Amino acid sequence: MRVQVYDTTLRDGTQREGISLSCDDKLRIARKLDDLGVAFIEGGWPGSNPKDVEFFSRARDLPWNHAVITSFGSTCRVGGRPGDDPNIAALIDSATSVCALVGKTSMFHVKEVLRTTAEENLRIIRESTAYLVQRGRRVFYDAEHFFDGFRLDSAYALETLRAAAAGGAEILVLCDTNGGTMPWEIAEIVSHVREGTAVPLGIHTHNDAECAVANSLAAVREGCIQVQGTINGYGERCGNANLISVIADLTLKLHMECLPEGNLARLMDTALYVAETANLSPDGHLAYVGKSAFAHKGGIHVAAIRRNPDSYQHCDPALVGNAMRVVVSELSGRANIVSKSEEFGFENVDTTRIGAVLDQIKALEAKGFSFEAAEASVALMMQRQQEKYAPPFELIDLTVNVEHRDGRGIFAEATVKLNVAGNVIHTVAEGNGPVNALDTAVRKALTPVYPKLSSFRLADYKVRILDGANGTAATTRVLIETRNGTRRWSTVGASPNIIEASWRALADSIEYGLTSNA
Repeated sequence: MRVQVYDTTLRDGTQREGISLSCDDKLRIARKLDDLGVAFIEGGWPGSNPKDVEFFSRARDLPWNHAVITSFGSTCRVGGRPGDDPNIAALIDSATSVCALVGKTSMFHVKEVLRTTAEENLRIIRESTAYLVQRGRRVFYDAEHFFDGFRLDSAYALETLRAAAAGGAEILVLCDTNGGTMPWEIAEIVSHVREGTAVPLGIHTHNDAECAVANSLAAVREGCIQVQGTINGYGERCGNANLISVIADLTLKLHMECLPEGNLARLMDTALYVAETANLSPDGHLAYVGKSAFAHKGGIHVAAIRRNPDSYQHCDPALVGNAMRVVVSELSGRANIVSKSEEFGFENVDTTRIGAVLDQIKALEAKGFSFEAAEASVALMMQRQQEKYAPPFELIDLTVNVEHRDGRGIFAEATVKLNVAGNVIHTVAEGNGPVNALDTAVRKALTPVYPKLSSFRLADYKVRILDGANGTAATTRVLIETRNGTRRWSTVGASPNIIEASWRALADSIEYGLTSNA
């Protein structure tokens, strides 16, 4: 069985709080979705805003390899005719071959929202659908609040579907608009509807009860041929069905076709691209495509996957474009350290040194360090266990002063004394804060000896207070991310003294960058 993937990221997804896409953003995402191979891309609601009108104007002149661009709109107004309705006219003007038309299914909405009669609602559904079909458009009818409406008045909910079918709708899409229906209810209702109509069914679910993906799969198992949703589950309130998970589940678990052959491996890249374009941080814990989806931290888990990766993975991460990762922490065992040693390129590390690194990690994490997101610090521990390893510099002394001077306000000054290959280098520098002054002083000392350092950029500096009940005496954890071109690495420090914690993370970041291929 082949299932149509209908993506509504550009319409429903943009209703998520915090997302605002430009027309160029929408076109770029549409191109990425087309490359992934979805069947339909809903570009927006042309009757609602100028941006969507521009999108359809520009999209119609672009080549699309896999996807059909669709437009979205609602039935004509109560008491009106489709030919006089500006919303229907906008759908025609969008020039898409497919129009998604939404109408009311629930008597609650007919009475309380439309404030009209059951018969009038059926008329506007039927006539709006027929008007678009008569003008050469394929119509997918979105039965809004279908499952709530079915529970309230099943006979009337089915009448609304018949009205859309009478108008010529090609697919009847059953919508769990409020997102509160359970998977077993979805299955039962879809099965009932399928027995009573010859028109193919689709499913559109929201995630307010954390069941959108499960509900979509349940509907497909009962015969729905189209699944609507958004990339990463973006959408209003709690979001829509996450198409990334739906696609992976359909392909790998239900063994159904929904993408062109070979395109499943593009899932992770697509998920990250859409998040980046939407200016949202990728969710590292998303199924299949999250950074942590195939990350292994527990010692017994890592020991097992070194013997057979399938022991703690439900599928091969490469199938969806992801990769297995090993994380080190106080929960690690020797297998974690061996795996990281191999990952960092250290060969034939003996068990004594592995044990020493593991003991060091556990001891430091007990003091507030966390190495899950600071793999460069772990790599340095391993490097320092090598017999011939010589650090590029060693700290002798450091001093940091923060002063208020009349006319200058608050400023900081740092002094560092370093041993660099047997030579003592003593420098001083000012900064807008103590860490900036310290960073500047170290760079001033080391850059003449290691010119490579001039290309290192501090990309991120995070501070976390670990035991806030201790007030200003609390332990502080500092995580520093450093960038050199496209390479990034993270290091960590922790101490009740924020300057000491910052120095540990800063020194590690520089040492790692100078001694690795960063």
